Amino acid sequence: MNVAAVTTPALEQINQTKRAIEHHIQSIDRHPDRREGAYPYYLFHEPGQPIRGTVMMFHGFSAKPHQMWRLADYLFQNGFNVYQSTIAGHVLTNPAKNWCQVDLKPPYADPLREKLRRDPILQDFFKNFATHPDAARPGFIQQIALMARLVALEPRSLDIMNAIESPNNPDFDHYFTSSHLHYLTDAKARLEDLHAMPGAIYTVGLSVGGAVALGLAASRPDRVKGVVAYAPLLRIHGKERRQYVNLAGPLDISESGWDANLRFPVGALTAVDRFGSSVVMSPSAVRSLQTIPTFMVLTENEDAADIDTNKRFFQDISSERNRNAFYLYLLKDQVPHPMVDPTEVSQNMSNHFWQSLYQETFRFLTEGRVNMDNMGSLSQAQDVPPVANAN
Repeated sequence: MNVAAVTTPALEQINQTKRAIEHHIQSIDRHPDRREGAYPYYLFHEPGQPIRGTVMMFHGFSAKPHQMWRLADYLFQNGFNVYQSTIAGHVLTNPAKNWCQVDLKPPYADPLREKLRRDPILQDFFKNFATHPDAARPGFIQQIALMARLVALEPRSLDIMNAIESPNNPDFDHYFTSSHLHYLTDAKARLEDLHAMPGAIYTVGLSVGGAVALGLAASRPDRVKGVVAYAPLLRIHGKERRQYVNLAGPLDISESGWDANLRFPVGALTAVDRFGSSVVMSPSAVRSLQTIPTFMVLTENEDAADIDTNKRFFQDISSERNRNAFYLYLLKDQVPHPMVDPTEVSQNMSNHFWQSLYQETFRFLTEGRVNMDNMGSLSQAQDVPPVANAN
């Protein structure tokens, strides 16, 4: 990576950028569905102080910007300005209304929902699931059984699911309405908030935020000079889980994620899958990303993002021009999908290598390379700034 030169923002450039972000925050304040604790925020150095560039950060699905606050602080303390954005819709509650999702059009949804309403087996299923509010989502066998029942009730369900599975299927627009493109349009609007900020822009994201970081970079290679994507969610993990999400998603079935108090329609996950497959992995985005240095970090302990899809995608975007970097945490490392914050636990695992991950993120953004040996080390490297211990 051709590392961008250090730049020194002037007072008016800083103030103009702050005004743009504050204008966005004020629009959130006026919204009746605003979500507490989900506001975007920024860390800017004082005018006249040299910076290494500005890092835009994007959190994971159903989470909030502070999900990566430790990494934001580390990068800020070591010379970067940071803009922690909120992925599309997530600054608001009421996910069924405000989050990106895929919905069946009424001519197909209404008859199918009526069949569901009249089916005693499915009604009993939903009743039992509703009486266990601690269940974030149906178990694997439950999902398989639900898909089988839906297909039995409505044979066209397979055609409907196939229309989602293939990103180029012309039947998608026939069956569905979708707001998945809002992930990109919203990120581009947040990039525009930084219009007055001089110097390089880098995008960093986790999970769905990783997909947004990649998609934004692909759409603005003139502005974004590097990407770091942690376990980007380009396709839902596992064929069966993805089929369930794509089939049940448009039917008002809900789940919960990192915010246990906020349930969302499964159609919101369908939109995530659609955004990754049809936008981020589109031929035009791949060609664009072949010119942008990208550091991708995956884990074999994956339960959200399809790891084989991510591996193939990394190969597709890699070229001699961009000198990409790739690292895979192995099963024995016990690093979960939400790998950025050491206190975030998933599948009874957390990332014990998080300090090395921060160091190598910094190294990639400043030097365009990664020390792979350090990535798997519990001891920090001595040739990049140290990371403070978690309190």
